[in-house]
Amino acid sequence: MSEAIKKIIAKTFEDMAAGLETGNFSAPKIGVMVEGSEHGEENMREGGRLASRRGVAPVFVKDAEEMDAKLASGCIDGAVAMHYNFPIGVATVGKVITPAEGREMYIATTTGTSDTDRIAAMVKNAIYGIIAAKADGIENPTIGILNIDGARKVEMALQELAKGGYKINFATSKRDDGGSILRGNDAMNNPCDILVCDSLTGNVLMKLLSAYTTGGSYEALGFGYGPGIGEGWDKLVMIVSRASGSAVVAGAMEYAANLVKGKWQRVAKAEFASAKKAGLAGILQKLTAKPEVSGEAPAKEPAKEITTAEISGIEITDLEDAVQVLWRAEIYAQSGMGCTGPVVQVNEAKLEAATKILVEKGFVAE
Repeated sequence: MSEAIKKIIAKTFEDMAAGLETGNFSAPKIGVMVEGSEHGEENMREGGRLASRRGVAPVFVKDAEEMDAKLASGCIDGAVAMHYNFPIGVATVGKVITPAEGREMYIATTTGTSDTDRIAAMVKNAIYGIIAAKADGIENPTIGILNIDGARKVEMALQELAKGGYKINFATSKRDDGGSILRGNDAMNNPCDILVCDSLTGNVLMKLLSAYTTGGSYEALGFGYGPGIGEGWDKLVMIVSRASGSAVVAGAMEYAANLVKGKWQRVAKAEFASAKKAGLAGILQKLTAKPEVSGEAPAKEPAKEITTAEISGIEITDLEDAVQVLWRAEIYAQSGMGCTGPVVQVNEAKLEAATKILVEKGFVAE
């Protein structure tokens, strides 16, 4: 008997078993790895049973090897695991329920890494978040960027990508100063569908928002750390934590089933093609280059002035370079730290001219 025929027979029996388990022979078949949970194997099985009530056909697997074999054979449409070695370029998009309004929010990303450069990774994470949200049924998801190191550069890069033709719906902070750079408060009341950050920060947010009601040892809320997404990646592997409770396991399986129904691979292919057409490669290449200040002697400090006006949106690593650029233009400036991040302070009468210079030099977005 050929290997191809063996695979067909195996898949047929898997389909029958999953259908008998749920009473729904057309339900997406989602594998769930039962070994490794801090709450025991029964916790994972209970998650599968809960998911079966939501139109998911659970298939219980022992370990990663069995899971990979079933994914490769097509016996399952996706899988939930507590650990998976994703290659560089693949990162997961988690989904939580925010405490302020009880709404769902995607966190892009939470495990893995989309790029070895942190800023480039966050730009890619925005695209990954859009892919996950669209495949999960949100037609025009909104994006906000968490106010962490690199956020302003990410914002400028995404604005440039949007100008190139890639559709991005920027969210607005619920704080008085608005903007698409979101504060910690926003992470609690989600003014956006997708919150963009780096994977390490996203991982911390997932843990906090999943386990804040339990003291941290049991993740009781949400849908887990999400699917691995990356260009050319075609396996639907969802990540949960060893601390994830049965409700989160069930949520992850439901999330996976929605992605299967939403044809996530087709969505991913279309989004990557659109981003490339809008100039993604060139934008990512520019991110590692510093603004035009290298090779020049230190500027002479102009006469001091009262500096009550602030220019925000500058990365902290570029702050002193921005001051030097203004000094060369004979505008007195000094660096500072506002409540929303780094700022350059100038005289109110010179704010417009100073802002124009910093925009031209690439320190802030228009």
